[in-house]
Amino acid sequence: MITLALSKGRIFDDTLPLLRAAGIEVLDDPEKSRKLILDTNQPGVRVLIVRASDVPTYVENGGADLGITGKDTLIEHGGQGLYQPLDLQIAKCRISVAVRNDFDYERAVKQGSRLRVATKYVAIAREFFATKGVHVDMIKLYGSMELAPLTGLADAIVDLVSTGNTLRANHLKEVERIMDISSRLVVNQAALKLKQAPIRAMIDAFAAAVAERSNA
Repeated sequence: MITLALSKGRIFDDTLPLLRAAGIEVLDDPEKSRKLILDTNQPGVRVLIVRASDVPTYVENGGADLGITGKDTLIEHGGQGLYQPLDLQIAKCRISVAVRNDFDYERAVKQGSRLRVATKYVAIAREFFATKGVHVDMIKLYGSMELAPLTGLADAIVDLVSTGNTLRANHLKEVERIMDISSRLVVNQAALKLKQAPIRAMIDAFAAAVAERSNA
């Protein structure tokens, strides 16, 4: 049995064409089904539905053989014990710094002000501001990041940005792009040895599908 860990939403939707390229069809829609283990048309392949932040943990500890997760999640997790053979070029977005429209971010940085930064990406944010020589107090949040500057909890946020519409709707502006994000295939190293043939076949099928899309 090959077990693939996925999170609901954009990553799941963007992964379906890659699975089809490997001859795998998921038989349930996680948005409609309450099942957390989904069957596929291949009796030897199943899909686990887990929180996005838990995908590396499931794969690292053998709860899944493979998983697909964002670069942001891998950096925060640390990626220990994971083989990362492919950037799948799906679920693309970016991690950026955003502030209230009326907050002068450039001036605050230039003056050496100590910034309060709210984020769930603490490792990424801390390294970014340390590289810039900006002193920050980190405030860890898990959701509704846009509220932090609006309520005075923080001066800035570090969060995923796709279109920027949510920022604009909440009177925030993007002031710095930290890094571009896409999703990676991660593999349990022990599983790669024990189930080498089927896992290698899936990696090769994914790689061919990514290359074909890039050349289209």
